[in-house]
Amino acid sequence: MHLSVHPVAAGHHPGAWRWPGSDPLAFARIEGYLEVAKLAERGRLDSIFLADVPGLHADIDNYPQLNGLEPTLILTAMATVTERIGLVGTASTTFNEPFNIARRFQALDLISHGRAGWNAVTTSGPRVSANFVAQEPSSQTRYARAEEFVAVVLDLWRSWAPDALVADVESGLYADMAKIRPIDHQGRFFSVRGPLSLPPSEQGYPVLYHAGVSDQVRTLTARTGEAMFTAAVDLDTARAELDVVRSRAAGLGRPPDAVRFLPGLVTSVGGTEREALERRQALDELSDPRGSLRALAAQLGLPAEDLELDRPVPPTLRENLARVRGHARPFARLAAAGHTLRDIIRRGGGGGHIVAVGDPEQVADVIETWFAAGVVDGFTLMPDVTVDGLPALVDQVVPILRRRGIFRSDYRGTTLREHYGLPIPDVAARRPLARAL
Repeated sequence: MHLSVHPVAAGHHPGAWRWPGSDPLAFARIEGYLEVAKLAERGRLDSIFLADVPGLHADIDNYPQLNGLEPTLILTAMATVTERIGLVGTASTTFNEPFNIARRFQALDLISHGRAGWNAVTTSGPRVSANFVAQEPSSQTRYARAEEFVAVVLDLWRSWAPDALVADVESGLYADMAKIRPIDHQGRFFSVRGPLSLPPSEQGYPVLYHAGVSDQVRTLTARTGEAMFTAAVDLDTARAELDVVRSRAAGLGRPPDAVRFLPGLVTSVGGTEREALERRQALDELSDPRGSLRALAAQLGLPAEDLELDRPVPPTLRENLARVRGHARPFARLAAAGHTLRDIIRRGGGGGHIVAVGDPEQVADVIETWFAAGVVDGFTLMPDVTVDGLPALVDQVVPILRRRGIFRSDYRGTTLREHYGLPIPDVAARRPLARAL
């Protein structure tokens, strides 16, 4: 299986920043991220995955920002203290331009010698969009732009043949310009001549990720994705997600195993099951429910002032729940079923992801059960507290997975494509994607 780690600030639990040993300012400091990178590589994890929200995710009077530093800057620093682990960063297709993103991630791929990945997301929400535009684009517009954006980036990454650089000192020929091709894209959203200003890396170009649970994300993943970060709280949901994406990918002429499915798994590991449950309870007590209520209200698109922790969502607001998209949909289903907001916050400690609480064997059991069911290719690990939760995974859970024969003991190569078992793209054989849209 494949294992990635998704570190955010002090950890994925809202109370993580108050946990003994945590750095409350971790979201804005590089030192902690570098320690995470070295630890994750020591565990031989496939990759580090960094999300990004270009704005405050919610009011931060009760808990810190989940991310602050820009992902590719963090990953570039991580590349200098690691040698093998993959480096996957998120960047928005709504609030960026294709050439800049293609250049930025190809630069990271060259700096890391073929270990980069780009998680392409559309980004939504008034807190973010107001930083860029007067009115947030519609979902239909965002995903239409995303389709063209990704296709243009891929065309730019493919604009150099692998042997375009000659660098022959004796003859004076530096590059074969017949092998560096403009893409000459003219589309609905973008006009890009190209070519890119950088050559291919050891793996060709970055691995393309998509993240989310919407139907549009499934279609985009089926068309271009090579890995998918998603939320699946049960095996049936994961199986349905896998079947839809693979069916659509096959319909587009792609092989059934073209995409690596790596849903999020939030973990709370203790020496015993009781210790793990007590750890979870202690973290709940350290988190301010008012902050969690505001964050949940923002995800559900509801006014926080009209909600109460120990009551369900008022009937007058429940019709809004049908419009909820993305990772908040599991919360919306619980709210529509009449659960109290406090119950949803407790149940949703994983942000809509699977939650594994227990001793190392029990957490390994959860991972093995899902992998054995054939509905995932691995997981994106999301420790409740970074400072001691990630070491527990690396030093206690991962060795169990190795003993059970479902996780490798060393890297299979040096690039992210080799870790994921993905082929190096055949640039010469691919026609421009953007022109086909």
